[in-house]
Amino acid sequence: MSITPELKNQLIKEYATKEGDTGSPEVQVAVLTSRITTLTEHFKTHKKDNHSRRGLLKMVALRRKLLDYTKAKDEERYKSLIKRLGIRR
Repeated sequence: MSITPELKNQLIKEYATKEGDTGSPEVQVAVLTSRITTLTEHFKTHKKDNHSRRGLLKMVALRRKLLDYTKAKDEERYKSLIKRLGIRR
């Protein structure tokens, strides 16, 4: 239940703050959001896959921590990021 390398590279290019940026919170949250969306679709057909559900919960928690960090550092970056990703908050 992972994303393809092409999709990951596309997300990195779209959300990078500078050339070669893969570690900024924006990029990490975008990649996690894509993986979360993929897993959410997986659970629509595989309702009893509890092992993957645990991984999903860990990803959601990590994304929440990264978003909290971004909000604490720069609230405008946070607002623009959740707007671009379509995340409610």
